[in-house]
Amino acid sequence: MNDKQIEINRYNHRAQQIITGEQNYKKKPNYLTIPNKFYFNLIERNKNKKDLLEVGAGTGENTLRLIQLNLNVCAIDISSKSVEVMEKKFIKYKNFSAKVADMEKLPFKKESFDIICSAGSLSYGDNDIVMSEIYRVLKPLGVVVIMDSLNNNIIYKLNRYLHYYRGNRTKSTINRIPNINLINKYINKFGYGKVSYFGSITWMFPFLKIFFSEKFICNFSNWIDETLKIKKSAFKFVLMLNKKNL
Repeated sequence: MNDKQIEINRYNHRAQQIITGEQNYKKKPNYLTIPNKFYFNLIERNKNKKDLLEVGAGTGENTLRLIQLNLNVCAIDISSKSVEVMEKKFIKYKNFSAKVADMEKLPFKKESFDIICSAGSLSYGDNDIVMSEIYRVLKPLGVVVIMDSLNNNIIYKLNRYLHYYRGNRTKSTINRIPNINLINKYINKFGYGKVSYFGSITWMFPFLKIFFSEKFICNFSNWIDETLKIKKSAFKFVLMLNKKNL
């Protein structure tokens, strides 16, 4: 069984547990959602646009916020069970649709979307193929907003390999986690891009929360990131791209 099928099975199983009530969503502590807030703010700035594609939407953890911006939201995921969960959750919204699809072969015509977004999904496909597919289906002057893990910090690299050895991730997904070189490739491909980095001390949060409040940790983390102008040490990044009008 190849890595892609292993991941499909993993996420189908997780979604099935949500369907049967065996697993519920776990709310993240505020200090882990700092990049998420920035991600949604960038998308909201472009809510005057019309059609949005969410790539690798999973079971819709981020999808409701997109729907509420009154965009026409199409959410895709390679896991059929995850798509089933989304369809049940968001059935009442007329501006929402979901589709089972592989991000390496998006089932849409050229220049179909005004906005494309992705949160934590890039490592589940071949980076060059996914980048080309996103570029293909984005309209000229369209916007891409990506939030994902960064794979330059050795502490986070080691932790991810521990997840691999425990069977929680496949090796190919570990190897495809974005790095600064990939971010630069995206910027060169689309013509314009701006990236922000977050969480150089995220690895310390389990220790800090023993002594400090969530608010203090958020403020301290932001201060460290901004003061040190972090880049390679970051845990997460948020990238906004604009496609040139050729």
